[in-house]
Amino acid sequence: MRDETKILRATLTPVKAGEPLHAGPVFAGPFHAPGDPTDTYSYARSHNPTWTALEAAIALLESGPGHEAQVRVFGSGMAACAAVFGAVLRPGDVVVLPSNAYFMARVLVQDYFVAMGVTLRMAPAGAAQAELMEGARLLWLETPSNPTMEICDIAALCEAAHEAGVLVAVDNTTATPLAQKPLSFGADFSVASDAKSMSGHSDLLLGHVAVKDAGLLAKIDRWRTMTGGIVGPMEAWLALRSLATLPLRLERSAANALALATFLDARREVESVLYPGLKTHPGHAIAAGQMRYFGPVLCFTLRDKAAAETFLTRAKLVTEATSFGGVTTTAERRARWGSDDVPGGFIRMSAGCEAIEDLLEDLEQALEAID
Repeated sequence: MRDETKILRATLTPVKAGEPLHAGPVFAGPFHAPGDPTDTYSYARSHNPTWTALEAAIALLESGPGHEAQVRVFGSGMAACAAVFGAVLRPGDVVVLPSNAYFMARVLVQDYFVAMGVTLRMAPAGAAQAELMEGARLLWLETPSNPTMEICDIAALCEAAHEAGVLVAVDNTTATPLAQKPLSFGADFSVASDAKSMSGHSDLLLGHVAVKDAGLLAKIDRWRTMTGGIVGPMEAWLALRSLATLPLRLERSAANALALATFLDARREVESVLYPGLKTHPGHAIAAGQMRYFGPVLCFTLRDKAAAETFLTRAKLVTEATSFGGVTTTAERRARWGSDDVPGGFIRMSAGCEAIEDLLEDLEQALEAID
C-alpha cells in the first residue's frame, strides 16, 4: 500500500455501525484506573488516545521496507529535539552537530548540554562531520538544512557513524517523512517539527521523534513523561486531520517551489538560488537519490537588505512570516534574526499551494520594483 493511501486510511476509526468515521479529540487528565497499573490509559502526561492515533499515522510514514517505526509526539519540534539530546547525552559524551544546524538546536546544546558536561563538536554539514565522530555518542544531521539548503548523504554518514559506535539523529523537518525516510537510510532517530508541512496550516505547534529500536523508544517515552513536553489533545487531533492532505499539499508546494526556483535563477536581480531540486544545486544528485519530493523551501539572495525589503513589501501574494510549510506562500529576510550566517539580502521562501501563474506574476512585479 502506498503512503498516500496509508495516511488516509490511518485517520479512520474501526468499522462499527453508528460510529463516526473519524474519532474526536479525547480531553482527559486522569482516566479510570482501578486496581493495579495496567497498559491502559491512566494519566494524560503519559499517554492519550488522540496521541496514539496520531503516532500510529506518522509511524506508517516513517516506516519503510524491512522496518517498522514507532513514534512519540511532542508539544513542539524543539521539544522533540530536546528529547533526543536529553535521552541520549550524559556528561562526558560527545555530540557532533552541523555548524549551520537549526539555530535553536545549536543554542540548546551550547547553552545547556555543554554546561552540563557534554562536549560539542561542529563542522559543515556532511562529510566534514564524519571526521569528528571518533569517541562521539551522537551525530546530528539536518538535510535539507534550514535555511541554507545543504544536503547530506544520510546512508553514507549512518554507515560511518555506526561503524564508530555512534547513534545518528536526522532533523527531517524540511522534507517530512513523506518525502524522505531517514530510518530507511540507517538513522536511529528521525526528528521533525510537525508545525511545518506535516500539519501544513500554520496554526499548530508540535513535533515528533521516530525510532526503530524499542530501547530507544523507551528512553524517548520516559523523557516525555518526566519532562511533560506533551501536545494537547486538540492540537493532536487537528494534526491528525491535517495529515490526510499532506500528499496533496506537499506535491503542489514542491512543484511550486521548483517553478519559483527556476524562475528566480534566471532573474538578473537575484544573485543566487538555493533549492535541491535545481540541477545546479551541489547536493542535487544526493537529494534526488534519497528524496521523493524536494520540499517547499527555497532560498535566494538579493543584492542587500534594502533590495530584500523592497521585494517583500511589494510582493502581494507572499506573506512575510517566519516558519514554513503552510498552504500559503511565506518568506522572510532571514538575516533579521542575527542567528544565521547569511547575507543581508538572503530570503527564505516557503512555496504554498496557490496557482503558480499567480505566484510567478507576483514575484516578477516585486523584483522589478527593486532599483
